[in-house]
Amino acid sequence: MRARLTWVLLTLMACILLALGLPLATSIVREHQNALFQDRVDDTAHFAALAESALPGPPPATLRTDLMRFQQVYGISSAVVDRDGRPWVVTPGYPGGRSPDVQVALRQAFAGRHSVDTGTIWPWSHRTLTVTAPVMQSGDVVGAVVTVSSTQRMRTAALHGWLLLCSAEAVSVLVCLLLAQALAAWVLRPVEALDAVTHTIATGHLDARVATASGPPEIRRLGESFNEMVGQVESAMERQRAFVADASHQLRNPLSAVMLRLEELAMTLPPGREDELQSVRQEAHRLTRVLDDLLDLALAEQGNATVEEIDLAVLVEDRLAAWQIVADHRDIKVERVWDGPVLGTADAIGLGSALDAVIDNALKFSPAGSVVRVEVAETGDGAEIRVADQGPGLLPEELDRIGDRFWRSSRHQNVDGSGLGLSVARTLLGAGGGSLDVTTGGSGGLVVTLAVAAERPPVFIS
Repeated sequence: MRARLTWVLLTLMACILLALGLPLATSIVREHQNALFQDRVDDTAHFAALAESALPGPPPATLRTDLMRFQQVYGISSAVVDRDGRPWVVTPGYPGGRSPDVQVALRQAFAGRHSVDTGTIWPWSHRTLTVTAPVMQSGDVVGAVVTVSSTQRMRTAALHGWLLLCSAEAVSVLVCLLLAQALAAWVLRPVEALDAVTHTIATGHLDARVATASGPPEIRRLGESFNEMVGQVESAMERQRAFVADASHQLRNPLSAVMLRLEELAMTLPPGREDELQSVRQEAHRLTRVLDDLLDLALAEQGNATVEEIDLAVLVEDRLAAWQIVADHRDIKVERVWDGPVLGTADAIGLGSALDAVIDNALKFSPAGSVVRVEVAETGDGAEIRVADQGPGLLPEELDRIGDRFWRSSRHQNVDGSGLGLSVARTLLGAGGGSLDVTTGGSGGLVVTLAVAAERPPVFIS
């Protein structure tokens, strides 16, 4: 947007400079040409006055001497011709009557008129300037004086004037570019502030608001409407989270009562009903876990993350120590891969909980005797924790759905779980500015990558 606005302003300014520069360039050429033309008119009139007393007799030595010296000093060829066009006095370089310019100029002189300007001589032209003056005696035209001047010096002077004009125009364009950028930045400053707040809200910080105390009226109205919309969205999401949390919490007591009554009922059931009772117990425990995961998800979506710089290697070692008893019970080896401290910026509690969910999945789906590889490494823009298992993995079309709430692969429906583990992990990581990615490993299992930033995220303005 800034580039477009800058180009629009710069194009407008360039058109204005071009509209002013073209007439000025023409006037520079005309000024130099008019000065040269007026000098030649004066010189030609002077020689015509000298020739009036001599024609049609023999040319005086003074006139011939003056014309030759004029040619030697200024390089301007000239001639004095009679009424029939026959040369009377000629200097070297005179093109003669065959030249079209000389013929036109002589017709004007024989008609009793002095030469007039015959058009603009541009710097790229190689025309000469031909000027004539009639020689009069008793009111009759008895001859004419012709001067033919080179325009090289005049064209060079005009070209120098054009170079100065182009330099001034180039400087003006540069100044206009700087002014256009400054003006574009000033115009777009409220829009950039709105964009920054929008990005802040997109990262999950719904408490950010646009400042509406200053700026253009249209932007202020837009900011007020935007703040109102965000407030309504935040309120709706807060009510939704509160409903999920309250529902999960309130359902615990009835579910606990149902499980107690189920145990009481088990003592009065006749023999042979143990399988049905065990099936009901498993469903009750599964429902309990779903409620616990829903409550965890609601708490994660509140976004109360404390982001700070932590050593990921220490955090991973601590969480692996907590899960080691489960790995030993399932005969799974946990391989640790890192070298020294690995610093990253994240919410330690949220990252630890997310890592718990990932390790739980890895140990749950890995077969006995397999290896779960946990690697901690620095990246170009932060740090990563990669957990690779040797489980059955997922099909390519299933990878896009992993992390969706309550989604589970059709091949894993009999495995204990609620389908909310990775959803909770992704939400916890997002609250701290991190991300979660799942790919297929080379051994057929899954590789789950938990990425965090290297630096503390910026302070969001509300």
